[in-house]
Amino acid sequence: MGYLLNTEPQQREMLAALGLKNLNDLYRDFPDSLIMKEGPNIPEGLAEQAILAAFEEFADKNKTFKSIFRGAGAYRHFIPAIVPEMVNKERFKTCYTPYQAEVSQGILQAIFEFQTMICELTGLDVSNASMYDGSSAAAEAAAMCRDRKRKLSLISGGINPRTAAVIKTYSRASDSQVEIIPVKDGLTDLDALKEMISDETASVMIQQPNFYGLFEDVSAIAEIARSKGAKLILSVNPIAAAVLPSAGELGADIAVGEGQPLGIPLSYGGPYLGFIAATADLSRKMPGRIVGETADAEGRRAFVLTLQAREQHIRRETASSNICSNQALMALTASVYMACMGPDGIREAAMQSYSKAHYLAEELSKLKGFNQRYDAPFFHEFVSECPIDAEKLIAALEQQGILGGLPLAGNTVLWCATEMNSKKDIDRLVAICREVTQ
Repeated sequence: MGYLLNTEPQQREMLAALGLKNLNDLYRDFPDSLIMKEGPNIPEGLAEQAILAAFEEFADKNKTFKSIFRGAGAYRHFIPAIVPEMVNKERFKTCYTPYQAEVSQGILQAIFEFQTMICELTGLDVSNASMYDGSSAAAEAAAMCRDRKRKLSLISGGINPRTAAVIKTYSRASDSQVEIIPVKDGLTDLDALKEMISDETASVMIQQPNFYGLFEDVSAIAEIARSKGAKLILSVNPIAAAVLPSAGELGADIAVGEGQPLGIPLSYGGPYLGFIAATADLSRKMPGRIVGETADAEGRRAFVLTLQAREQHIRRETASSNICSNQALMALTASVYMACMGPDGIREAAMQSYSKAHYLAEELSKLKGFNQRYDAPFFHEFVSECPIDAEKLIAALEQQGILGGLPLAGNTVLWCATEMNSKKDIDRLVAICREVTQ
C-alpha cells in the first residue's frame, strides 16, 4: 500500500464510512479463485531496473497460446496492421472523454462514423457512442424497455452466462425482475416462452448465434414478443451479423453485442467495447451519448452531442442509467477495422470462420465419443461430447500449446474456430484428441 496517496488515518475513515474493516473487504464479493493470495515478493528499496525485472519474471508465469479454439464471447480474429497503426497515433490515444465536446471535432466525427457503421450492421435507426462491454450493453438495453407497468425481463438460457449474470446484477439495484427462458435442445424453448410472457413483460432477450453457437428462430420469438407488447432485444455477434439477416430485418427493437471481434485483441479480457442500437422511438431512452451531424454558423459540416442524458446528474436516483461516457478509443478501433475490412472483408472473415468450424466439427465427429450435442445449424461454435473428463482433455491440449474449447456441464466442450485457425492447426488438434482419448 506504499503507493496509495492517502494516509492510514484517511483510509480508516473511508473504510468506516463504507462499513468495512479493512481494504480486503473491498473485494469480498469477488470469487475466491480470483483473489491473488501472494503477490511478487519484491524487497523494499530496489532500483527501477530491478523492479521491472522482478515484474517481468512474475508475468512470465502467464500462459500464452498461438493456437486457440475457444470463443464463448471473446474471439481471436485477424487484425490488419493498419488498425493498431492508426489507433495508436498520439492524437487519438491521448484524448479523454471530451467534456467540451464540440471543441473535439475529430473525436466526435470518429464516434459518428462508429455509430453509422453499427446502424448499418444492425439494420436499426440509431446507435450511441458505445458502452463499456457487451454485457453492460445488454443490461442497459433491458433497462431501456422497463416502465412502471412492465418490469419483467425475460432472457433466454441460450445467452452468454456472464451477460445473464450482469443483467441480474443490474436488476437487483432496481424494482425489476429477471426470469430465464429454458433451453430445449440448445435453443430457446418457444413453448416455455409463450407460457412465461405476459402483459407485464418489458422485453425478451435472445442471442444470435446463441452461446452454444446455434441459430435461433428470431422471427418466431419476435412474433411472440409482439403478441404481448414486449420489446425484442437481440444480442448479436458483429462478425456473424455481416452474413445473417440484420436485427432490424428480424424484428428486433434493440440490438446489442460485444464489439471485441471488430479489431480489438483479446488482451487478457479487456478493454473491450459494447455496442447498442435501437429503433428511432427508443432513442431518448438510450443511455450515454449520441453524436449527430449538423452545420455551423458558416454552413460547414460539424458534429455535436445530439443527446447526452448525463442522467445521474439530472434525475439522480430516478435515472434509468448512470452511464454518461463511452469507450471512445475502442470504438475508434472498431471503426478503423470495419473501414479497413469493408463489407466484403467482414463477410469473408465470417465465411472462413463458418467453414473452418464445420471442418473441425466433422473431423472431431470421426473420433469415438466426440458426438455433437445439438443437431441444429451453427455458426463458428458448437458443443461436442467428450469421451473422457473434459478438463483432462483441455489440460492435455494446453501442454501442447493449444487452448482448447470451453468445458461445459455434462462432460461437454464448446469449441470455436475462426479464420485464424488453419487446416494444419485443426488437424493437429484432432490428432491430439485422438491420442489422448483413444
